[in-house]
Amino acid sequence: AFWLESIATILQKVSFKISKPQGLPLSVQQVRATPWVRDKGDRTHRLNYDLNEDSIVFDLGGYMGEWAADIFCKYYSNIYIFEPHLLFAERIKDRFRFNAKVSVYPFGLSDSDRFEVLGISADQSSIFKPGLDRSEIELKAASIFIDQVQVGRIDLMKINIEGGEYDLLEHFLEFETVKKIENIQIQFHDFVPNAESRMKEIQRRLNLTHCITYQYEFIWENWRLRK
Repeated sequence: AFWLESIATILQKVSFKISKPQGLPLSVQQVRATPWVRDKGDRTHRLNYDLNEDSIVFDLGGYMGEWAADIFCKYYSNIYIFEPHLLFAERIKDRFRFNAKVSVYPFGLSDSDRFEVLGISADQSSIFKPGLDRSEIELKAASIFIDQVQVGRIDLMKINIEGGEYDLLEHFLEFETVKKIENIQIQFHDFVPNAESRMKEIQRRLNLTHCITYQYEFIWENWRLRK
């Protein structure tokens, strides 16, 4: 996300030391991001998986398709990108227009079929926050969609959907769709009501089927299916 890149630039200039520039304290999210930036998480953790050209990857919250492009260039996997903002979805389609292994869907995945109003704010666009503009978007029940496209196993699912991860993951856990996903890469967001308690309960339930491989609270974490 853009704010992570901004934090990375700041922290590189100060050699990753926590400091108070001109007497101003770092924000909670900047403090959370410091270990992630130190570990170069965007170039290591988020891209290092046991994938190949036959793997199936779901990218939930495609935005401009950057992460999907990085994954494809590294593994040549089959990638399904979900981006409910139509303008962003069209840009992703144009980016991959000559790539038959990348499919772009102009809707999001959630716990039910419905329409919501999205607050537009670049890669932080959310149905839970206001934005510079607003747009109606479509969401579809994830478990039903996965059954419809007859995907038996997902090797990696990236979830960065600005607060929608709670409804989605609770839905996956209820219908046991979670057992079809080898790796779940999640960014939890703290601006949703009861975010921390919902996150902890989701993590507790995920631990029954998956094990944590890396975890940076409210930044990024990954859960791998237990063998």
